[in-house]
Amino acid sequence: MITKTTRQFLLEHPQMKYVFFGGKGGVGKTVMAGAAALWIARQGKRTLLASTNPVHSLSSLLDQDVFGAPTPVQGEPNLQAYEIDTRDTIAKSKAELTQKIEWFLKYADIKTRADEFVESATMNPAFEESAMFENMIDLMFDDEYEAYVFDTAPTANARRLLGMSSVYSMWVNKMVQSREEAKSLKELLSYSKKKEKDPLMDYLLNLRTRMEKAKELLTDEEKTAFFFITLPEALPIAVIKRFINWFREFGIPVGGVVVNMIIDKEAVGEDAPEFVRNRIAMQDAYMEEIWRSFPNVRALVPLFETEVRGTEMLDRTAQHLFA
Repeated sequence: MITKTTRQFLLEHPQMKYVFFGGKGGVGKTVMAGAAALWIARQGKRTLLASTNPVHSLSSLLDQDVFGAPTPVQGEPNLQAYEIDTRDTIAKSKAELTQKIEWFLKYADIKTRADEFVESATMNPAFEESAMFENMIDLMFDDEYEAYVFDTAPTANARRLLGMSSVYSMWVNKMVQSREEAKSLKELLSYSKKKEKDPLMDYLLNLRTRMEKAKELLTDEEKTAFFFITLPEALPIAVIKRFINWFREFGIPVGGVVVNMIIDKEAVGEDAPEFVRNRIAMQDAYMEEIWRSFPNVRALVPLFETEVRGTEMLDRTAQHLFA
């Protein structure tokens, strides 16, 4: 039994501004994010629906191209959508990284080209995740919208993405400490008493401030919530069980669980094929597990007779998501 619906949850958090949807691949994260953004926009809030999933599908969902820049959603004056393009961010990050490594090599008096280090660092898949995190944080810091709804990558990637603020913070603090020790040692051994500008230290201090602000936003339970989407099936449920506590440990507020693609038993006649009856029985069994495992189920969304695409179908979805 649902004790508090998605609508009730949001009404109890009037300052809610950053809403994330995640879960195992294929459970309907994009659809739920789109339905939520549409509903919030129609409450009168200027809303941005953004995808941080490297494999974007918002353009297909909305039947319009929203790649590369915030784009007004046709027929919805308060809603814009945006599939984040990480290419520019990656190129910019490469240039900045080259400059920082050159600073470091010069500071340490090492006669090596920075290019080799940069290519090694940027070949790491985590570099794209870092770029996506920077894009997401930039959107939040720009503060141009009253509400942000994020369609995230599958849960393991979303976990790393949203956890980056904490990981970055720990890394930066270590780097600042090491930098201070190196600077003190260099000044101690230097014949010159002239204080040298340390651009790398300036960068680390600025990054620390940025990460502290990001962590503050992502862990503010009045402004931020992460919703897990599941199906009444074994694997999606197992994924949520594994990750839901991790999100809480990192301080990311969990808004609740949404169960998607439930077969409407009332629409199924007695002469339904055995396959359909078996699927219903399977879903019933897993719904019992869902009720036992998750006390914060917020909505039950049915399996529709057609794919969810376009604002009309998103509106139908939203009626169940915010019932």
